[in-house]
Amino acid sequence: MIELAQVTKLYKTVIGVNEISLSLAPGTYGLLGPNGSGKTTLINLIIGQLRPTLGKVRLFGKNPWARDSLLRRIGLCPSLEVNYPRVSGFEWVKYLVQMHGFSSAEATKRAEAALEQVKMTYAMHRPMRGYSLGMRQRAKIAQAVAHDPELLILDEPFNGLDPVGRKEVKEFLNNWKQKGKSLILASHILHEVEAVDPSFLLISGGRLLASGSPADVQAILSDTPNTIMLRTDQPRRLVSFLVQFPFVESVRLNESAKNEAPFVEVDTRSAGSLLEALPDLLKSENICVTEVRSADNSLKHLFTTLMRMHRGETTGGLI
Repeated sequence: MIELAQVTKLYKTVIGVNEISLSLAPGTYGLLGPNGSGKTTLINLIIGQLRPTLGKVRLFGKNPWARDSLLRRIGLCPSLEVNYPRVSGFEWVKYLVQMHGFSSAEATKRAEAALEQVKMTYAMHRPMRGYSLGMRQRAKIAQAVAHDPELLILDEPFNGLDPVGRKEVKEFLNNWKQKGKSLILASHILHEVEAVDPSFLLISGGRLLASGSPADVQAILSDTPNTIMLRTDQPRRLVSFLVQFPFVESVRLNESAKNEAPFVEVDTRSAGSLLEALPDLLKSENICVTEVRSADNSLKHLFTTLMRMHRGETTGGLI
C-alpha cells in the first residue's frame, strides 16, 4: 500500500523527516510521536502534498506527487484548523465529495450518511463558524470518509473532543477497521492510538525509531525507565511496600481526582520488573489495584531513550 525508500524532506536548513524507509501492507497503523516529531510531514509525503528532497515515495504502487487521481482512494482528516466559510457542515462536506467527481445528488446522500455516522445530523445545517472545536473535528472526519476511501488517514483526530466524543470516534474507527478498510492514526498520546489495536510506527526528530505490534511497544516500555501509575484504595500501604523494591527509584501519591481512588505514581528503572513483582505483592498483602497504566510523560521518556539508542549513546535494540 505504501513504500518509502530513504526519504528525506528538508525545509531549507530544517529536517522534516530524515532517511525514512518503510513498507506498509493494507491494515491499521498507529503513527506515534511527540508534537513536532515529523508525523504531519510524513503524512503529506505519503499523500503527495509534499515532494521528498531525497528518496522515493509510492502510494498504491504509484508516485503520489501531482497525481490527483490517487486522492479518490484516500480520506484525510488533517490536524490543521482552517477558517471555515459561512456554510453549513452539510454544504461543506457535500462540496468536498463533489470534488471527488460525484454528482450533486450522490454527494448529497454521501454527505448526509457521513455526518450521521459521526453523530452530527442535529447540527449539519448550522453554519460551521458556530461549531465548537469538537463539532468541527467530527465534520472533518465526515468529509474524510464520505467518498468511501480505501485508506483513511487521521492526524490528531481526538483534538477538541469531550470524553463522549472520544468514545464515539473510537467506536467509529473500530467499525471502519472491521470493514477491512485501512487506517493510519497519528497521535502523540499512546492510549488514543492503542484504542484501534494497530501496528505501531514510532517517530521522533524526523526519524522512524521503531515499529511493531502493541506487544512490541510494551516490550520496549518494560525495558526502559518508566513511570507507572497504580490506582488503589490503599495507597499508603502500597507505597510502604513499593519503596523496598531495588528497581523503584521514587514513589508519590496523586490525589487530584475527586470521588476516585488515588493514583500511586512509581518511577522505576525497569517497568517489566515492577509489573512482574506486583501480582505477588498485591496478593500477599491483600491490596486491590483497579488500574495500571503508564504516565503520559513516560512516553516522552521512551522517545528520548529511543533517540539515544538510535544515536548509539546507550545499549538496546530497536524492533
